[in-house]
Amino acid sequence: MIPYGRQSISEEDIQAVVNVLRSDYLTQGSVVPQFEQAVADYVGANYAVAVNSGTSALHLACLALGLGKGDYLWTSPNTFVASANCALYCGAQVDFVDIDPKTFNMSISALEYKLQQAERAGTLPKIVIPVHFAGLSCDMKKITRLAKQYGFYIIEDACHAIGGKYLDKPVGHCQYSDITVFSFHPVKIITTAEGGMAVTQQQHLAERMALLRSHGITRETKKMTHEPDGPWYYQQIDLGFNYRMTDLQAALGLSQLKKIGEFVRLRHDLKLYYDDLIVGLPVATQYQSLNSFSALHLYPIQIDLTQITLSFTQVFELLRENGIGVNVHYIPVHLQPYYIQLGFKPGDFPVAEDYYTKTLSLPLYSELSFEQQNLVIQVLTEVLQ
Repeated sequence: MIPYGRQSISEEDIQAVVNVLRSDYLTQGSVVPQFEQAVADYVGANYAVAVNSGTSALHLACLALGLGKGDYLWTSPNTFVASANCALYCGAQVDFVDIDPKTFNMSISALEYKLQQAERAGTLPKIVIPVHFAGLSCDMKKITRLAKQYGFYIIEDACHAIGGKYLDKPVGHCQYSDITVFSFHPVKIITTAEGGMAVTQQQHLAERMALLRSHGITRETKKMTHEPDGPWYYQQIDLGFNYRMTDLQAALGLSQLKKIGEFVRLRHDLKLYYDDLIVGLPVATQYQSLNSFSALHLYPIQIDLTQITLSFTQVFELLRENGIGVNVHYIPVHLQPYYIQLGFKPGDFPVAEDYYTKTLSLPLYSELSFEQQNLVIQVLTEVLQ
């Protein structure tokens, strides 16, 4: 089976982890701060906070911006559930903004219309989370213009997009957002096995997230309620979580980050080859905006079901049966049973729902070969014809 995505691990990566295993610290040593600084430098942010998953980073970002009961958070329905769940963890309410049919990202026109409606109803969001689907940045400049007009914070869900650019600056620079969140799951651009990171230009947000990722505990005297009892002393000054990244994970991340340029370059080579191979097939690909340079986490295609005799499910099953590990990204979040219980229903976000009925992600990862791509498209062609 050719998987839709997988990690690329070198001997250098393995040695980096072994070096930590042979050191005195496996968890809270010096490697996590090194990885944080390396990512901050790479994207041009002032601060970075490493955590144990992209989901944890989203949760901490929401808390740092003060999201709570009575607040609203809006995000895209075309994403993994974590982009919405992070609001519910904070006691806030979730709503969605439909997607653009070409970019598969949050629709700017739909966002603007929904904001106009919400202003009249008194239900404006406190936070909007644009999702950079498949590695392609949303139109952040336009979203920021709306944020200034309607007074909401922005968290970029860039779990697909480290290594990408928007208006020639790295995704994560935070010129057009308060916080950007990355994921380092094994199928992402670089991996720490599991792990995530939040980056920001604002010191107080970074300090808040760093406090909350480790139980709300501080060893800084200036933050304590009274003089410490001794050099061993710490205080819990807030209710935090155990969201820490280990030195083992950070060592792998540091080693992987050195190769991110090559990983993204290879993905672009593979994309261009796919683009040539699918010419003539009844499929469409994600529009690539000139404002953005995608990290290409995914290669999604939309199948024109009116041009074939099979159903979408039959296409999916036949590809899998023939060793092509396609996947679907994503089931619209509002159609999940948990969210239907919250009041959402089919028809609420028709563009995302239509997208879901005909979209497959073809295999794409840095070690995928042109020969494997030929096989993928050969099988796809046979199935569609």
